[in-house]
Parts: sequence; structure tokens; C-alpha cells
Amino acid sequence: MLDDFLVRAALGAVGVALAAAPLGVFVVWRRMAYFGDATAHASILGVALALALSVPIFVGTLSIALAMAFIVARLTGRGMGADMLLGVSSHAALAIGLVAVAMVDGPRVDLEAFLFGDVLAVGKSDLALIWGGAAFVGGLVAWRWQKLLTATLSPDLAWASGINPEREKQVLMIALALVVAVAIKIVGAILIGALLIIPAAAARPLARTPEQMVIGAAVVGSLAAISGLWGAWIFDTPAGPSIVCSAAIFFVITMLFRGMRRG
Repeated sequence: MLDDFLVRAALGAVGVALAAAPLGVFVVWRRMAYFGDATAHASILGVALALALSVPIFVGTLSIALAMAFIVARLTGRGMGADMLLGVSSHAALAIGLVAVAMVDGPRVDLEAFLFGDVLAVGKSDLALIWGGAAFVGGLVAWRWQKLLTATLSPDLAWASGINPEREKQVLMIALALVVAVAIKIVGAILIGALLIIPAAAARPLARTPEQMVIGAAVVGSLAAISGLWGAWIFDTPAGPSIVCSAAIFFVITMLFRGMRRG
């Protein structure tokens, strides 16, 4: 069954959607959209590092994504304007990464595949990496769920409960960097942030509890992955952007549903 490239693509896209779902809700709640973009865009520099050192792309992207996450988190905690710093970091990291990839000696790299994803080229080893990463992220979030939730809702309450909000933020950063590393082949560095935010935002109007929002984000992300791949196959469009477009359609539908329910 796994010899069928469409089946591999679907399994890879759904795996990334499931990995992104629990983190997406925290990105939405914490208003960390720019933080996710900065981490994702920096992964292009990780591609250049991997090519220069002849190490797996996953290792390079994970290393740089982690480094960027911790650097930005440290700088924003020193009184610097968070929005300004994240905006500068996001765009600068992408530009520096593109220049670095162009300067690496050797065969020319298909930058479009890293920017917008190449889900149809997912192999069996990629599936193992994606689903292994999804399992790790899901287990990590489940283990820290109550602490992460308390730190997100009220840092003061977290401190009073013996929870260190900064430590929980670091847990999120590690998980986010891992998702970026496994997702770059599916949707690319440009669209990873969208896959984190849109399914969670689409699930928000339908959820009454945080747990329901995570489940809803996973369902929306998975449906967007399958329907986006189907649309890419039918209309001969890029798979990564098609997945994100499908997620955006689900978001519009849930917004309309919320508007009708309020009316």
C-alpha cells in the first residue's frame, strides 16, 4: 500500500496536521503567530546548514529552528517590542536562509520544494519521521497539558500553583521546532505557520473546552490535508498551498456557522 505515492502523501499530510493541532491551539491562545513564522522561516537556514555539513535536512532544520525559537524568546523577554522583533526576525531569517542556500557548493537545490513543500515526494522514511514526530509532540503536550494550559491562561495563577510559565513556554518552543522540522517537506517553510494557525482558528468557534478545540483542530487539519491533496490532483495545483487553501475554506465555513448560530 505504501508504494502508492498518493497514499504516502496523504499519510504524511495527515501526520503533520495531527502534530500541528495541539500546538496550533496554544499558538492561537498565546497570539504567537509571528513566533511560529519566525521559527519556520529560519528552517531554510537549517537547510543550508544541512547541505553544507552533509547531514540530514531534518537535523539542520531542527537545530536552527530550536536556536531561533530560544533566541527570539530570550530577546522578547528583555523589554524589546515583541511584534517588531518577531517581524524582523521572520523576514530576515528567511532572506538569510535563501542567500545561504544559494551560496552552498554542489548541485542546485530546488528551493520551491522547501518553501512550499513537496508532499508528493514523501517516502517511507519520511513517514516514519513525521509520525514519530507527531507521536512525540502529542505525548509531550498530553504530559504537560494541565501545566501548559494554566501557564497560558494565567501566568500569575501558574506561579501560585508552583508552575514555572517560562519552562512551559520552552516546552512549547521545543515542540514547535520539531513540528517545523517534520513539516517542511509537506507544506514548506512559508506555509507551516498557516497549518498551525488556520485549523485551530477554524475549530475555535465549534469548541466549548480546550480539549474539544485540540480535537477539532486535528479533525480540520486532517480533512484539509485530504481535501487539499484531492484538489491538487484534480486541478493540477501545488499540493502544499492547496492544503492550506482547503484549511482556509474550513475556517470560512466555521465562521459562517458561528455567525448563523449567533443570529
